[in-house]
Amino acid sequence: MNYIVGLTGGIGSGKSTIAEFFAELGVPIVDADVVARQVVEKGSPLLAQIADHFGNQILTEAGELNRTALRALIFGNENEKNWLNALLHPAIRQAMLAQLQAQTAAYTLFVVPLLIENKLTALCDRILVIDVSEQTQLKRASLRDQNNQKLIQQIMDAQVNRATRLSYADDVINNDGEIAQTRDLLRQKVLELHHTYLALAEEKR
Repeated sequence: MNYIVGLTGGIGSGKSTIAEFFAELGVPIVDADVVARQVVEKGSPLLAQIADHFGNQILTEAGELNRTALRALIFGNENEKNWLNALLHPAIRQAMLAQLQAQTAAYTLFVVPLLIENKLTALCDRILVIDVSEQTQLKRASLRDQNNQKLIQQIMDAQVNRATRLSYADDVINNDGEIAQTRDLLRQKVLELHHTYLALAEEKR
């Protein structure tokens, strides 16, 4: 497997923006959220199993997974959440590994919100944490998702805390500034890290 840089950060930290900047430099991205959607695509065996278990109420009229309906069904129901995780997590992990192994570039960016929580750090040669304050997380996530702050706080509480996340970091990008002002600075930081990762990947070969 080639050199793998794990990118993580809490909700609202700006992981997608940073990943986009790496993608602009030609770095292949394996994104856990994208893989999680792929394994339950319309017509997939996993989606059929989920529908058998929860009923067709979790399907849209087009036959795709209605994530909002599913989230409402498992929210606060530990047994159902555990059932779903036991079904999905092995399939997602297998698909992620297959995508990582298929890469031929010098290094791959492995974007996983729950990299630490799901014990995926062992797959990474290096870990990049996107760091922001909790106040910034709440503010950005609320604006982005129109979610209520209580729900966002619950998501944050389910993730490792900021200090724990930073303790795993080899590299940190602080993304606490105003987005418009910092895009160029963020791009510059990504470019610097890109050269670092290319050099480290070369050393590993």
